[in-house]
Amino acid sequence: MNFTPYGIEIGPLTFRYYGMIIMTGALGAAYLVRWLYSKMTDEENDGWIWDALLWAMVPGVIGARLYHVLTPPKSSLAVGVDTAYYFSHPIEIFSIWQGGLGMPGALIGGMIGLYLYARKTSQSILPIMDAAAPGVALAQAVGRWGNFINQELYGPPTDLPWKIFIRPENRMAGFEQYDYFHPLFLYESIWNLLNTGLLILIWKRWGSELKQGDLTLLYFINYGLGRFMLEFIRLDFVPLSGINLNQMIMLGLIILSGFVLVYRKLKKVSKTDLNEYSQKES
Repeated sequence: MNFTPYGIEIGPLTFRYYGMIIMTGALGAAYLVRWLYSKMTDEENDGWIWDALLWAMVPGVIGARLYHVLTPPKSSLAVGVDTAYYFSHPIEIFSIWQGGLGMPGALIGGMIGLYLYARKTSQSILPIMDAAAPGVALAQAVGRWGNFINQELYGPPTDLPWKIFIRPENRMAGFEQYDYFHPLFLYESIWNLLNTGLLILIWKRWGSELKQGDLTLLYFINYGLGRFMLEFIRLDFVPLSGINLNQMIMLGLIILSGFVLVYRKLKKVSKTDLNEYSQKES
């Protein structure tokens, strides 16, 4: 048995810390989702969550990897690893243990998986997504520590007390002379953890006033806001015509989710006012 910076080698097998951390986050999320769903719906038979987890995780990982392949970050482009490279070396598309998972793709893939699961089992998708929202935030909070292991998510050089050391082979071009950087993975992990707690708090205090799907929309707004702000200090972003693609996607997610949330609330108020007016007239 040999312990390396990236995993544990046992004979010909290597168990990557990155994968272990991702699975730990997914399992923690599943337990949280199971508890939340049982509280939201008063259903005691919640063993289905493990089937739903598999349906969400498989397309989620596929979506995350495809997003990375189709939108490679600056560090990959700097060494000639672009989309064309992956298509000419297809076996490397499956090398997810080396990192390279895009969260936007994971969210899209996971939602598609949950939708297919809900259709298959004749369940309503919105309660599942509302229960899953805090769980996804928790999984993200844990999973970001996989980026720490792979040293693939850090910000500009810094001398702050919580700085992290980045090994020379993992430093981006133009920053080889610096040793310590902002722990961007940690900032996002903390934000996601706060998002988890905030969503649970909102559900506990105002759950009776929420419509199905509201908690999911709030998750998108909270997560999108955090990612949008943190992308300002991300060195290894996805460039597209001089802009940060991920940042623009997060901005669009915030605007769209906020619009839908406000529209649903205004629509509800309008119906309430109309009913009250009708009662007065009668």
